[in-house]
Amino acid sequence: MSGGPPSASRSGSVATRAKTPHATPVPATSSHARTGARVERFERFERGTRSYTMSHIRGKDTSIEVLVRRYLFARGMRFRKNDRRYPGHPDVVLPKWRAIVFVNGCFWHMHEGCAKCVIPKSHVDFWTAKLTRNRNRDRRQIAELEDAGWRVFVVWECELDKPGRQGTLASLHARIVGGWVPSR
Repeated sequence: MSGGPPSASRSGSVATRAKTPHATPVPATSSHARTGARVERFERFERGTRSYTMSHIRGKDTSIEVLVRRYLFARGMRFRKNDRRYPGHPDVVLPKWRAIVFVNGCFWHMHEGCAKCVIPKSHVDFWTAKLTRNRNRDRRQIAELEDAGWRVFVVWECELDKPGRQGTLASLHARIVGGWVPSR
């Protein structure tokens, strides 16, 4: 697959996509951790491609966030998205229902017991520390929101896979509106 999103020129037409380096194996050498022997391994991407790919991972308006928002909007719920006034900049804020929804990726937020939450095999110390910080920050922010009187709901990426998607979304909607008197 080539480049990033098409960019619009000033005249309004869409420019052609920029070409990116192909994902061809590139030989690299490294030392084996225990024996110290030189081992040849293959990089999945050419130099610079990994950085380009990682730079396009978005922090908001991800496909799973949009999926949850569309579902709630279709059921008449109105909300604010990515509101910076609250800890953690929640993905969905429903002031009428005094509810906040976080839509978390299983890898980035360390969903315990999930197959999608796997620590990468390279730079293990870095990734373990980073993902643990993310999880601890999430817990702290949820506690702050609950102390402020908000009901906090977390939807995980794996729960939005096709087999269980409708059940998860229906359950989320029911938990938001169930037994709660709207403020307006």
